[in-house]
Amino acid sequence: MTDTIERETGKTFMPKWDEKGLLSAVVIHHQTREVLMVAFMDAEALTATRETGIAHFHSRSRGKLWKKGETSGHILEVREIRVDCDQDALVLACSPAGPTCHTGAPSCFYRVLDDDVLQPVKT
Repeated sequence: MTDTIERETGKTFMPKWDEKGLLSAVVIHHQTREVLMVAFMDAEALTATRETGIAHFHSRSRGKLWKKGETSGHILEVREIRVDCDQDALVLACSPAGPTCHTGAPSCFYRVLDDDVLQPVKT
């Protein structure tokens, strides 16, 4: 019980990993607060992110560490990491160096669901 109280109200960082050793990570634009992407972090990705200031994630499809922008150059400079109440999800406020989405869109969330049809987000 003490761990739960400390995790939810204390000052100790105690990540609550899921059964696969992952946390959800929502990436938002540092200035606009727009949601850019959602990914997963394991302990290795979180450590690399904190040590370098550049967002790293766990690639579930490749099963390994993934530095965002390692091939495109479109890195995410982490400005702030927010931790949710039970420490199983993070919000990374980042400054992107180019488009965040692999499609070339600024955000991975470039479509809106309109009934059963995906429509482009109007800017």
